[in-house]
Amino acid sequence: MHHLTFAAPRTTASALCVAACELVGGNRDRALPAASTIHLVYAASFTHEYVPRSETSRPMSKIQHVYGPGIELQIGNAMIPFGFELLAKSDDPARNDSDRILRVMVEITRAIGSEGMIYGQYDEVESYQSDNNKSSHIEEIERVSEKYEGTLYACAGACGAIIGEGCEDEIEKMRKYGLYIGKIEGIMSRIGSSSDKDLMEKLVEELRNLANNELRGFNEAKVKAIFNTQSSPFDLCKQ
Repeated sequence: MHHLTFAAPRTTASALCVAACELVGGNRDRALPAASTIHLVYAASFTHEYVPRSETSRPMSKIQHVYGPGIELQIGNAMIPFGFELLAKSDDPARNDSDRILRVMVEITRAIGSEGMIYGQYDEVESYQSDNNKSSHIEEIERVSEKYEGTLYACAGACGAIIGEGCEDEIEKMRKYGLYIGKIEGIMSRIGSSSDKDLMEKLVEELRNLANNELRGFNEAKVKAIFNTQSSPFDLCKQ
């Protein structure tokens, strides 16, 4: 499990969860179980997508396969309940956390379900297997990025704000912020040498502006910390 947990491509979604918790006034330590769960479900989804020798696995897997497909499938299956176990154990009755922990669990299960990350994976696999090269089109890339990375990051932002005891307005701001930066990360990872590069750069800049707008009204020093955790996708836009 340790190998596959860290074999998936780097994501800053977990860091966003912790940063969002701090942004609304929470203690970062309280967000670590939720951040760990978010990373585990992300790693599990990537492991399942790239199980070797499966009919739907794509050849560009970045995972170093050290186990057979059966073992990798089972390890991926084990990651998700392990993540929720970590989250459940973080419930502290002395802090009256139960409602927040339950809400975070619901947020994560929705994010990884058929309306979120799984839908994004399905759509991307369908595009890869088709003959019309839809994956080179910005509309297709944007849709997949919104459902996969966008949903993952939106969940991370919302969960961090929930754990940090943010108000509903703050939770929704962090959800939207996560959605925008998640879409940016997804687009930048998929666009390649598409002929739509100029359109893509314009879209990314629009998303970046929308994301920045969601952080207005928060503590400026803490906003800078969030920018630091999410700098990679934005730097790519300027290259």
